[in-house]
Amino acid sequence: MQTLDWIVLSLTLFTIVAYGTWQTRGSKNVQDYLKGGNTSKWYTIGLSVMATQASAITFLSTPGQAFNDGMGFVQFYFGLPIAMVVICMVFIPLYHRLNVYTAYEFLEDRFDLKTRSLTAILFLIQRGLAAGITIFAPAIILSVVLGWNLLLLNIIIGILVIIYTVSGGTKAVNVTQKHQMVVIFTGMIIAFILIVNKLPENITFSNALDIAGASGKMEILDFSFDLNNRYTFWSGIIGGTFLMLSYFGTDQSQVQRYLSGKSVREMRLGLIFNGLFKVPMQFFILLVGVMVFVFYQFNKAPINFNPVASEMVLNTEYADEFEGLEAEQDLIFDTKQLLIADFIANKSEASIAGVASANAKNDSIRARARYLIDKAGEVKGVKVESNDKDYVFINFILNNLPRGLIGLLLAVILSAAMSSTSSELNALASTTTIDLYKRNTAEKTDAEMVKVSQWFTLGWGVMAILVACVANLAENLIQLVNIIGSIFYGNVLGIFLLAFFVKAVKGRAVFIAAIITQMLVISLFLLDQYEYINLPFLWLNFVGCAIVMGIAILIQFTSRKPE
Repeated sequence: MQTLDWIVLSLTLFTIVAYGTWQTRGSKNVQDYLKGGNTSKWYTIGLSVMATQASAITFLSTPGQAFNDGMGFVQFYFGLPIAMVVICMVFIPLYHRLNVYTAYEFLEDRFDLKTRSLTAILFLIQRGLAAGITIFAPAIILSVVLGWNLLLLNIIIGILVIIYTVSGGTKAVNVTQKHQMVVIFTGMIIAFILIVNKLPENITFSNALDIAGASGKMEILDFSFDLNNRYTFWSGIIGGTFLMLSYFGTDQSQVQRYLSGKSVREMRLGLIFNGLFKVPMQFFILLVGVMVFVFYQFNKAPINFNPVASEMVLNTEYADEFEGLEAEQDLIFDTKQLLIADFIANKSEASIAGVASANAKNDSIRARARYLIDKAGEVKGVKVESNDKDYVFINFILNNLPRGLIGLLLAVILSAAMSSTSSELNALASTTTIDLYKRNTAEKTDAEMVKVSQWFTLGWGVMAILVACVANLAENLIQLVNIIGSIFYGNVLGIFLLAFFVKAVKGRAVFIAAIITQMLVISLFLLDQYEYINLPFLWLNFVGCAIVMGIAILIQFTSRKPE
């Protein structure tokens, strides 16, 4: 980090925070503070919805996911356009007609207070954890790569978000997210162009795709029904649709974004915009990761992209073995240069097969290096992340981009962290205020309710910082957030689908079914984690939804007790 990078980074973040605070200062009533005064236009809604989902994890982990596993992760988002259409047809008209502040208000009218409260609490648990992870994700990676203090980073990111979210509520979140998305798109496009330009002069973009394809990085569609494959067309269409329906239709962090719209038309256009552009955006981010993979076909890559992990193992008894693996990797790299040159010149099948074989051997060496890092960590008695997917892109940025642009890309990462976290804090405060506090206390004035909402926003902000400070890394951060959501989303979605479409089912049956289902889903997740069963987390969304609906219908029609 040079002086220019610090200037670019600091100015970008300060401008966003100051502008959001200034533009939305002094909300006088709950309508303004929690629903943005219902003034948002479709493009603001669309960008805000995208920014809420596109956290820093998206821009740190997704390129690393593509670097390791290729483009197949895009299938995760295939259900999103379907979900957008359903929400536009069913959810939005209902929420608008009832003039609700939160999605869960509807459940009391349809069922009862305890079902509304339970669903709100399920949301608060999973989104409260996720808010901490969205702060922790960029903080842990930046702290490792740049040597910054992790605790201090967690606090700084959290405080920046708290400042404008407490000050301006929903309108502040929407206003800042528009500018954050401009920064994010600009930074990622520049990064992509620079990566392609850094390839050798005789390597065209088409050649780069061929090289990536030789090692399976361009395999986008997987139509198999193999549950060992986490991301397939079917898991994306079925599990992804249920996940996206629950996330965009019942998660207050997203519902609050479009409830701020001027009209049903503006809300629908905003979500359709998201449905049309989200999948291409994720495709592009994955393609950036694939281009980083191609870049390292011509430039030597570290055997592990987490610098702390490599440094630690070199200070243990495993140092010689680790250095031996690095020497093996260098030999493979040299061999690969000859194979790639032959492929570019002659387009021979043998040479491209040789490239694929060399990359497979390189993957094996990297896996052995991770094993040594884990063993070294046990000897040292420390927890060091050996899986380096989340470090690939930031490592590339810091070592290969020109000064100034490093600051811009770091601003992209931190802007994304702030945009998603601000939505989460805003939604957590709204749900706590409306579904728990207001529903169970005496009538308050508008000014009092705004003040209460601000205190809840501050409280959840502090809670998110605390979660970030005690969080642990998972295999891949973007998967961790989706896993947390999948454990709860299916159950919540099932409750809403029962409310919309199964009029015969009443509150008592749904409440009991929801409690049973949540325990079952958590049990299924743990059984999969300990390898007693094979159930990829995406399917938990479908399974949870089906179980709660099935149990509720069964209880309703077998119970003799009238509602």
